[in-house]
Amino acid sequence: MLRKYNPDPSHVIRYETIQLQDDLTYEEQPVAILDRQVKKLRSKDVASVKVLWRNHTSEEVTWEAEDEMRTKHPHLFDM
Repeated sequence: MLRKYNPDPSHVIRYETIQLQDDLTYEEQPVAILDRQVKKLRSKDVASVKVLWRNHTSEEVTWEAEDEMRTKHPHLFDM
């Protein structure tokens, strides 16, 4: 048997408005760099950074190439 739903404010999901482009896509904006690692390959070292993105949760962080992030988003590396 179904019961009547009692509204609860904790069931409301908060969201931010996202600026969509004409083709209904949006550009990812990095918020912070959380970690850094260097992987050693046979002949070179590859530096990566763990990036927290806007409009994503902390479980959705990604590892990105450090040199690419430095060129696209240098403000994240200013200290």
